[in-house]
Amino acid sequence: MRLFLTITFILFSNTALTKGTNVFGIGIYDIKFDGSEKNQAADFRYEYRSDKSLLDIGPEEDNFFFLKPFFGVEYTNDSASYILSGIYFEDNLGELFEGDKNKFYFTPSFGAGIYNDGSGKKLGNDLQFRTAIEISYELKNKNRIGISFSHISNANLGDKNPGVEVLSFSYHIPY
Repeated sequence: MRLFLTITFILFSNTALTKGTNVFGIGIYDIKFDGSEKNQAADFRYEYRSDKSLLDIGPEEDNFFFLKPFFGVEYTNDSASYILSGIYFEDNLGELFEGDKNKFYFTPSFGAGIYNDGSGKKLGNDLQFRTAIEISYELKNKNRIGISFSHISNANLGDKNPGVEVLSFSYHIPY
């Protein structure tokens, strides 16, 4: 627990210096659409998404080139925990498809982190990778609500790699 708190403090101690978004989520851990889930649990997550781009390359109007960092923690009701960091970009769906901005955003992300099984699903390794896609809607107060689908896996680094899918609903608070 001490290591977890130390890592969390180090990751989040720098975030107050930059603008960003706090993302709070709740979801279903180990969701399968064929009914084969064995370790389903409630999933709770927090992410800090920085608004500062890691690299300023490409045309300014093309968000694809503006990769931004995020840091996050995830916890399930069966005591599994995951602390991760990674990159994301977001694009307005209206601009992407129609050329006119609307209130819908598309946000893919990729991250890596340390996973602790708790009494939950055994993922075969401490190091896990997460890929996610999210669609969110901007409210009048500039906050957003969203839905995301993510996959957590050890990329065959362990003897077992069962992976897990998570369906989440989120609330975004920019500052």
